[in-house]
Order: sequence, then structure tokens, then C-alpha cells
Amino acid sequence: MNSETFKVACSNCNLREICMPVGLNSEELDKLEEIVEKRRRVKQGELLFSSGDTFTSLYAIRTGFFKTCISSEDGREQVTGFQMAGEIIGMDGIVTDRHSCNAVALEDAEVCMMPFASIEDLSREFPVLQRHVHKMMSREIVRENGVMMLLGNMRAEERVAAFLLNLVQRLHARGYSQTELTLRMTREEIGSYLGLKLETVSRTFSKFSEDGIIEIKQRYVRILDPEALKKIFNPQTY
Repeated sequence: MNSETFKVACSNCNLREICMPVGLNSEELDKLEEIVEKRRRVKQGELLFSSGDTFTSLYAIRTGFFKTCISSEDGREQVTGFQMAGEIIGMDGIVTDRHSCNAVALEDAEVCMMPFASIEDLSREFPVLQRHVHKMMSREIVRENGVMMLLGNMRAEERVAAFLLNLVQRLHARGYSQTELTLRMTREEIGSYLGLKLETVSRTFSKFSEDGIIEIKQRYVRILDPEALKKIFNPQTY
């Protein structure tokens, strides 16, 4: 793992509208770029941060995929989320000044490092940035509530359908296809996130394929019938 120090031009980044506040003028953007002073490359399988590490920065994912996970006392891993380009990770450390989970690169990745102390200082000067930080925190709360609903109330097919729909929606917001995606995570990691056994995830993918809802070849997934997938996830609206 390494860090590179140079001028990061947020104004020229194609993910600016996703991870940056909307409505910054040129002066505000220049000041924000001053605190985003480093990029860090993380190789596939390496840790961006570990549970117990001192919290110093938030990380904007520029390229690549990450998973966040926690480990139980007996060594079992529980995946708590998957993060992609344009998303911010590291907010788990704000509460105690230490990270409470591990962030692992699922492929070679690059992140922009944003010292949280500098973000706090600039937020006092630019309310639009403060609102953006609050929105990010709120989004995490909403996401966690959604995961609790997945784990508590949904059948296996509903969980997998919801997962695929959410993933393709987030990718589409970044300019990717609405119907095709490459899974960066393993079936086992998907199962850990959804509270399902590996065999159940594989069986559900196979059933969707047999029913003509998706086409799947190893990690490549093509959604053939998105309406059918939506119906599985939210049958009461159909």
C-alpha cells in the first residue's frame, strides 16, 4: 500500500457529482481540493483500514470495490457492506475515534484521503459541506435499516433480488449498464452480507437463471427480466 501526495483536481473528476456536495462555487471547490491532498492505492485483498485503527480520515473511493466486515471472537467474518467508486467509507470511526470494522479491497483500488479534522473545520465555513456530511451519515443509517429489514423479514429469493437490484442501480448512477454487471464479491461474501449460506445463494442464482430472470456465467450477471426481479423483491406492488 502506498500514498501519493499531489494536487487532486476534484473539479475534473467524473465522480464529483456523486461524492461531492452540489452547489460549491469555484472558491469553495478550491478549498475543498486543498484538504483532499493524497491518493492511496490499495491492492486486491489488502486492507484500507482495520478494526481498532485510529480514525483520522474519510476515504472517497475513486476506483475499485471494497467490502467492510467485522470478525467475531471465534474468527468468523461478517460482511457489513460493499462500497464502490464515488462512495465514502470510514465513517464508522467518527464515534470512538477508532475504526470498528475492516475495509478490504475486492479489486485493485484507489481512494482519495480526506482528513476528518480538516473536513470539520471547512464545514463550519461552508454549510453546504456540512449538510453533505450529514447526508452521508443519514445514508448510512438508512442503509443499515435496509439491511436489518433484509435479514429480518425477507425470504432468500427476496434478499438476493434486492441485492442485485440495489447493486445495478448504484452502478447505473455511475454510467454503467442497467442490466449487466460483474460481481466483484464471491458468493460466500454475498451470503455473509445477506445472512444466507453459500449453498443458498448459489441455489437462488441458479433458480433465477432457470426461470429466465437472469443470465449468469461465473461472476458475470445479465438481468433478462428486471420486472420479474422487482416482483420477487416487492410482490405487494404487483
